[in-house]
Amino acid sequence: MGYPFATRVQSITSSAVRDLLSIIQSGDVISFAGGLPDEGLFPVQELELAYQKAFRSGGKGLQYGPTEGDGELRLLIQERMHAKGISVAHENILITTGSQQAIDLLAKVFLSTGDAVLVENPSYLAALQAFNMYEANIIPVQSDDDGMIPEELEEKIITHRPKFIYAVPTFSNPQGKVWSKERREAVVNLAEKYHVLIVEDDPYSELRFTDEQPMPLAVIDRFGERVIYTSTFSKTVAPGIRIGWLSGPKEIVRMIALAKQSSDLHSSAIDQRALCYFLQDFSMQQHLHKLRREYKERLDVMQDYLKGSSPNLFHWVEPKGGMFLWVSINKAIDTAELLKVAVDEGVAFVPGVSFFAGNSKTNTLRLNYTHSSPEIISTGMSRLMTALDKLLASSVRDQ
Repeated sequence: MGYPFATRVQSITSSAVRDLLSIIQSGDVISFAGGLPDEGLFPVQELELAYQKAFRSGGKGLQYGPTEGDGELRLLIQERMHAKGISVAHENILITTGSQQAIDLLAKVFLSTGDAVLVENPSYLAALQAFNMYEANIIPVQSDDDGMIPEELEEKIITHRPKFIYAVPTFSNPQGKVWSKERREAVVNLAEKYHVLIVEDDPYSELRFTDEQPMPLAVIDRFGERVIYTSTFSKTVAPGIRIGWLSGPKEIVRMIALAKQSSDLHSSAIDQRALCYFLQDFSMQQHLHKLRREYKERLDVMQDYLKGSSPNLFHWVEPKGGMFLWVSINKAIDTAELLKVAVDEGVAFVPGVSFFAGNSKTNTLRLNYTHSSPEIISTGMSRLMTALDKLLASSVRDQ
């Protein structure tokens, strides 16, 4: 039977990452595919105490709450944003069910069919999915190691008049790179010049491996009118609590709150209450220090395997933080074919083609280094190298 689905959902495709995760759930497959933090590093005991406190505090955490979110939590987030240099009133902060909901709500309130969105190429897969859901015209903007190329961005702004620019400038997904200060300033200046909004997606900046704290685009936005900022506690506390947030101009936050009312009324009240107690009672900085140390060690193990390979076989930019390593193979190779061989060897990754909005590069792949221990990473990378050797040998035989 054919069901009368809306036209906007008829062209939806499933997430390549989600499909891959379902395939490799069974069997002895080491996964570098998902964007997962390590559950072994979750602050379980601290969260348990925070939830106990939330339940003991009466019925507040079990009652309906304001769409904008728990007032105390918004004040705590305001403090964290001020520490990054972002000046924002707590009234202009809205709690979301993870930052993915923030992206979806932004698409919902801004995008009509055919509206243009400019994205870095490659870009965050789930954001591309959200924009496709609302039938946007997704325009890729090429970038280099420093970020979006300003000349091309300006040309695309003039040509397409986008509703907004979507960017992950700090330890990006999938590339793991960080935009330079000069490039950040250039992009914000172009947004001001042409009166275009920027959606700054910042889930990873607190997972930095150096003392340098990259300046958010929202800081460079001098008048607070051009940048909508969104982030999450999924990567730093635990994804299961599903708490993210966005901030921006008052009119935009108000409209998004109205859209959220029609989606879920408000994000989980008990999770918000517990997160409040967690942030008030425990040292987030100490927890972040532990995550940074552990994740940097895992990245180093992964990179050592790439460095020990045949000369000039791989190209990558060493991440200064975040969760991902983006690798190009300097051979005429399709990483979708490599994945098939790799899964047979017991390791998985995400082929890079899934992250491109255009001009896809089939010789790329994304590796996640945060979910697996150094020992498992070592085993998985050995399996990946074996898979690559087999595929290259097979290609030579077929010539």
